Amino acid sequence: MKRIAALLLLTALTVAGPIPASAKKENKSIGENSREAKKAAKQQQKASKKIAKKQRKAAKKYQKQQRKAAKQNKSSTKRL
Repeated sequence: MKRIAALLLLTALTVAGPIPASAKKENKSIGENSREAKKAAKQQQKASKKIAKKQRKAAKKYQKQQRKAAKQNKSSTKRL
């Protein structure tokens, strides 16, 4: 009887082992989902800040080029 119980327990453990991780993740508690949502929101905010910084930098670079071009045009018209 003990052998049968041990064999059944061993069989159950070997079957439960290869279950994909995605199937195990479905039984999450509310707190875990909340943590993941906060983490995803933080990552999204970080990415949007990074993009905004790049846009500001590009705008400054463009403005600098425009000022330089205007300055050159102004100086070239004075020569004529």
